[in-house]
Amino acid sequence: MDLGLTDSIAVVTGGSSGIGLATARLLLADGARVAICGRDAARLGAAVSQLGGPNAKTLLAERCDVLDRGQVEAFARKVAQWGGGRLDLLVNNAGQGRVSAFADTTDEQWRQELELKFFSQILPIRAFLPLLRKSERAAIVAVNSLLAMQPEPHMVCTSAARAGVQNLLKSLASEFAPHIRVNSVLLGLIDSGQWQRRFEARTNRSQSRAEWMSELAAEKKIPLGRLGDPDEPARAIVFLGSRAASYITGASLEISGGVSRSI
Repeated sequence: MDLGLTDSIAVVTGGSSGIGLATARLLLADGARVAICGRDAARLGAAVSQLGGPNAKTLLAERCDVLDRGQVEAFARKVAQWGGGRLDLLVNNAGQGRVSAFADTTDEQWRQELELKFFSQILPIRAFLPLLRKSERAAIVAVNSLLAMQPEPHMVCTSAARAGVQNLLKSLASEFAPHIRVNSVLLGLIDSGQWQRRFEARTNRSQSRAEWMSELAAEKKIPLGRLGDPDEPARAIVFLGSRAASYITGASLEISGGVSRSI
C-alpha cells in the first residue's frame, strides 16, 4: 500500500525516544521529511544518530519544551522555514502518566497533570495550525491512552486528564473539517523507558527482563500476553496521518493488546 507520504512534511513532538522516535523512523522510511523535538539535548542528539545522522533536507531536530509557548512557536517558525511554509502531519506525542489515587493527589499535582496533558496538545496545534491550513492533506494524530476510556483508580488524575483530551480532539475533528483530519491512538502498555526503570527496580533480582515482562502482562490481564513494542503504535500513527486514511477523522484506535474491556 502506498501511504502517499513521499515529500510530505511531518512534525513529531516527543520524537527523541520511544513511540515518537519509532514514528519518526517510519515516516522517514516512507519518504517524509520529519522534524522532531524534545526537551533533552543529549537524548535528541542520540535520536538524530539513530535516524541516520544530521540531514538538512529530510530531518530537523530542535530542543523544545511543548509546555513553553515561546519555544513551541519558535519551533513552528523553524519548521515553516525548513519545510517551505506548510505542514502535512502533526504528531502530538508527549507526557507520561502519574501514579496516584484521589486521596494522595495534591491540588498542585492535579494542575500539573491537567496542564501537561492539555497543553502538550493545545500549544503545538495552535502554533502549527497556520502551516497545516496550507496543506492539501493535513492531519493531526494525537497519542493518548486507553485511560481516556477505561480509567484506573491508581492513576486518577491522569485518567481524568486523558478523557478530557479525548473530548478536545473529537471537538477539533469537527471544527477543523474538512481541511484537517484529527485522530488519536489510545495506548495500553507499551514497552518504554519507564518500564525499563521499573524492571531495574524489581524486587526479585534474579528475574530476567523477559520473565518480568511476562509476569507483568499476566498481572495486567493482557490477552496477547506481552507489552507492545513502540513500532506497533508508530505504524498506526503513520497510517492515520497518511493519505491511506483520507476518510478517517474524529476516530480513536486502540493499541492495547486486547486489554480494553469496552465494546
